[in-house]
Amino acid sequence: MVAASVLPVEVPGLRVLLETMNLRPGFADPDNTLVTFGAFDRLHFARFVILEDQTLGDLTAYGVAFPDAPIWLVFLGDCDGDGREMVEAFARDAAPGLRRIFAHCTDFAPTTDLRQWMHSHSVSPATQYVNWVGRTVLDVCQEAALHAALRAALPVEAGPQPAIALRNTLIAEVARHGPLPSPRPPTPLAWRLAQLGRAGLGVLAFLIAIPVGLLIAIPFLAILRRRETRDAVIAPRPTPAHVAELALREDYDVTNQFSAFGNVKPGRFRLWTLVVLLWVVNLTTQLIYTRGRLARVGTIHFARWVFFDDRRRLLFLSNYDGSLDSYMDDFINKVAYGLNLVFSNGIGYPRTRFLILGGAEDEQGFKNYLRRHQLPTEVWYKAYPGLTTSDLDRNTRIREGFERSAMSDEEARAWLALI
Repeated sequence: MVAASVLPVEVPGLRVLLETMNLRPGFADPDNTLVTFGAFDRLHFARFVILEDQTLGDLTAYGVAFPDAPIWLVFLGDCDGDGREMVEAFARDAAPGLRRIFAHCTDFAPTTDLRQWMHSHSVSPATQYVNWVGRTVLDVCQEAALHAALRAALPVEAGPQPAIALRNTLIAEVARHGPLPSPRPPTPLAWRLAQLGRAGLGVLAFLIAIPVGLLIAIPFLAILRRRETRDAVIAPRPTPAHVAELALREDYDVTNQFSAFGNVKPGRFRLWTLVVLLWVVNLTTQLIYTRGRLARVGTIHFARWVFFDDRRRLLFLSNYDGSLDSYMDDFINKVAYGLNLVFSNGIGYPRTRFLILGGAEDEQGFKNYLRRHQLPTEVWYKAYPGLTTSDLDRNTRIREGFERSAMSDEEARAWLALI
């Protein structure tokens, strides 16, 4: 993720330039001439979004202002492998187009070293979620091709036969004509060691948190509850024009993008509550929620929370399946407490009780809040259109069954049902 400030006078021209990258509003052409996303085979999703905060006026409810709030240009790529290597690839292979885009940023000049500039403007997330850790773009594409080949190889009319016999026939047919998925490379040792380190850190933090939590629980909850009863709720209906602008960039694929930007409630109490909670969430997304679900929600491909402006503002970005209404309903119905833990620390959020109750349970207030803070994503790219997280999970299970050396007839029947 690369972020740089943009002068207000540059914003209109930047929007026009970014629009040239699209097939439809906000929906990228993989072969566009500025950044040919389709040429980067480790890239799952990418986006350009301009962070022009329309809710700065809400700060007046707390007697503060942010008159010099920067406008940011964000370039994000969800990729396989090391993020720095991905930056190197973009700086090397998409330099002319990126130079034209970043020329609108305040500190970018024609003589600027693009590679060094991108590295110096890289931003790390406070929390990041990956639907299935270890599933690469190559895996997704090869597993989808394998599914298609197996489905095509199914006989039009198959007489009664054991499921294992039909499975063997399909495997033999694909083995002869392909395509066969390439072997997965081993998980890097450094990554495994880092995971062990995170797990150890998590256990240590939990052991420390127990006595500390008991010590501070009563004063923390007292201060929290006092603030919750006094915090301003600012969740009017978003304007029709804003909703229309957002809707214009949605539902071109089974997956959509989401970009939201807002202000953190002033004061160290709310800030450090948010920092600690995001740290905990990040630990769980790296150690627990790594196989297709974030708590009970399984429709998110990638998501991240990122602090801006010395932690005065927070950016939330995600790629999710289905419509925005179904996405919000999924969270409201399944993990409203999780939304409250994080987003209730933002200005204007529907009133909560002890961080987890209320809040998103006010369905219309929550949806108004979220939609109002949502920003149009200027450019959005997906490497595998038409595939949901459920499709990816099914295709992975098909591959695993295909590569198994032996299977019972009952297991073969279950595997064939996936095809």
